[in-house]
Amino acid sequence: MVRILLDMVLVVLVGSMAVVVVRLVIGPTDADRAAALDLGFFVFLAALAVLAARLDAPDLLDLVLLGTLVSFLATVAMARLVLRRQR
Repeated sequence: MVRILLDMVLVVLVGSMAVVVVRLVIGPTDADRAAALDLGFFVFLAALAVLAARLDAPDLLDLVLLGTLVSFLATVAMARLVLRRQR
């Protein structure tokens, strides 16, 4: 029962990643594309965490933790870049 639920969550995450890709392609501004890229990375990390639970592989959670740190730093860098381009 839990595996079916985790599979459904993975399907929803794949659907949300498709929406992110659409926003990356047609995003009218750089800020939209940066936000979509950030969301896409978090969706990827969420899928990795769900996959770790489904496969019973707690080692993957270390990658999720490292990925959140890298994503936070990348978000700050992208925000500064977008802000600098708007001036």
